[in-house]
Amino acid sequence: MTARVAEPHNRTAVLGSPIAHSLSPQLHNAAYRALGLDDEWTYDRFDVDEAALPGFLAGLGPQWAGLSLTMPLKRAVIPLLDEITDAAASVEAVNTVVLTADGRKVGDNTDIPGLVAALRERGVGEVGSAAILGAGATASSALAALARICSGEVVAYVRSEQRADEMRGWGERLGVRVRTADWADAARAFEAPLVISTTPKGGTDHLAAAVPAQVGTLFDVVYDPWPTPLAAAWQERGGPVLSGLDLLVHQAVFQFEQFTGDKRPVLDAMRTAGLKALS
Repeated sequence: MTARVAEPHNRTAVLGSPIAHSLSPQLHNAAYRALGLDDEWTYDRFDVDEAALPGFLAGLGPQWAGLSLTMPLKRAVIPLLDEITDAAASVEAVNTVVLTADGRKVGDNTDIPGLVAALRERGVGEVGSAAILGAGATASSALAALARICSGEVVAYVRSEQRADEMRGWGERLGVRVRTADWADAARAFEAPLVISTTPKGGTDHLAAAVPAQVGTLFDVVYDPWPTPLAAAWQERGGPVLSGLDLLVHQAVFQFEQFTGDKRPVLDAMRTAGLKALS
């Protein structure tokens, strides 16, 4: 990507619909303040759906440096870009758009390295096997992350045969050995050394009572409300637990570096801002 030279009022923002709940403005603006960039850089949020996205992108001026994307735009944006990275192509999802100094729009996926970085921060650098709860868009990013750190089989617990086919297909594409299992047996996921729950809030509440006495690491991508019943039960057993905020701040660090070209540490500032917003 072409390096961007900072200029007054460099603009960044998160797009999606709905978007009012997003913590991204708090995280990125906290990073700008921490590094003394808040006079030159701003980060906003805009409610943009799939129909409005082409017009929004077309109207961006040279003061724009980058965008974060959430649902429902992660796939809709791909045909509107000049280029996407291998990471984004591997899961057909873009959550980051860098607007280069020469006017190109480059899409990336920072959820994948964000998942890996969050796990490594907690000492999970490699696992022999893992389990995934759910089969949506986040599950494909989780599989892409596991392709980097898991040496063995990944079991995906899904609700339908269609979802099972999709997860097996993602496994083949990403080079991960994926076995699917019925959602009715989801409690068996807890036998794995690493469990990644990718379901929306409430999706795993009924499984909290099935958490065994001995557990590995749980990565629950929900961050509000926190802790989820599953995460709380896991913590009671003494197992390491990561939340959606861990993913959010780590992927945001990668976005911040791509938008600004500044690699000074901002993780602590982002995490503090996220915790404050959630409290």
